[in-house]
Amino acid sequence: MVRIATFNVNSIRARLPNVLDWLREAGPDVVLLQEIKCQDDAFPALEIEAAGYRAAVHGQKSYNGVAILSKHPITDVVRGLPEGEPEGDEQARYIEATVAGLRVASLYLPNGNPAPGEKFDYKLRWMRRLVAHAHNLLATEQPFVLAGDYNVCPTDDDVYDPANWQDDALCRPESRALFRQLCHLGLTEAFRALHSEAGRYTFWDYQAGAWQRDNGLRIDHLLLSPQAADRLVTCDIDKAPRGRDKASDHTPIWVELQ
Repeated sequence: MVRIATFNVNSIRARLPNVLDWLREAGPDVVLLQEIKCQDDAFPALEIEAAGYRAAVHGQKSYNGVAILSKHPITDVVRGLPEGEPEGDEQARYIEATVAGLRVASLYLPNGNPAPGEKFDYKLRWMRRLVAHAHNLLATEQPFVLAGDYNVCPTDDDVYDPANWQDDALCRPESRALFRQLCHLGLTEAFRALHSEAGRYTFWDYQAGAWQRDNGLRIDHLLLSPQAADRLVTCDIDKAPRGRDKASDHTPIWVELQ
């Protein structure tokens, strides 16, 4: 059994004590981090190693940044989306590697607000590149997991106030359509494969008492190739880290594969 978790930490250095506590308590085999918000040489590799994890990092100063942590060796690391990386795009949003016989990717999809606008156009271009890359990965027929902060609420069941959020980039029909297109390639959205209930969230804003009122969004997802989906045992959201002092505004979601 392998347990894979994805967690937008909203600055690895600011949340390091919380992350280390969670690693010790939850003990996932593989962790896909987003928004580490530091360059590679500033990543707390020694502390992560002391917790029992290797790390592959694709960082950026102050913004974005993704990483893969693993109890197993990490090989064949690719930094940046291979499909159509635009010249001069320095946003560190994608890292992919092989771990324990699985191809895993940590991705941090652009937020896209305000929408419409230049940032929303960038989000949609990035999603189309992800669709193209997923298509190419599927052709290899290997088990893989594309996980991270997609910045997309797939349906109204995934947002606490659909009417208020309908014009937000996370809920706009263009974002949802591209997420569906990704899934319709043949990928399985692990959480929804096992849970049909509405109102299960992975993100709560710091403002307006969102956490205390459970005004959340489900924007962190694990998408599985058919070969990985065949091994799916369970998937769930771990809300505990969001309730801690100095918490990230996201909480981990994890999957177990045979």
